[in-house]
Amino acid sequence: QVQLVESGGGLVQAGGSLRLSCAASGSFFRINDMGWYRQAPGKQRDMVARITRFGRTDYSDSVKGRFTISRDNANNTVYLQMNSLKPEDTAVYYCNMYIRIFGDDSNYWGQGTQVTVSS
Repeated sequence: QVQLVESGGGLVQAGGSLRLSCAASGSFFRINDMGWYRQAPGKQRDMVARITRFGRTDYSDSVKGRFTISRDNANNTVYLQMNSLKPEDTAVYYCNMYIRIFGDDSNYWGQGTQVTVSS
């Protein structure tokens, strides 16, 4: 059974930095796209950043220039380095992976980690 385990959330002052990690465990053939999403109270879950298996990245406009997504394929891990954090970045952050076990990819989510940015 595939599991995604996140770590790295917490409370930080505006202008500070945090680094989120998400590691996949279990038996599978390959991890394709990885990404981070976030959901603030009363709002929908939105994409923050994505990275393909070959390292191509995509960011939401609200985090461009401040956040960096990266991946370690050998350790099945995706990271999100968040700099210059703002109060509006406060949300639960979820990692997401498309993982191939047999045939087509299946979509998996982490349990979520709270990021709170104080002003």
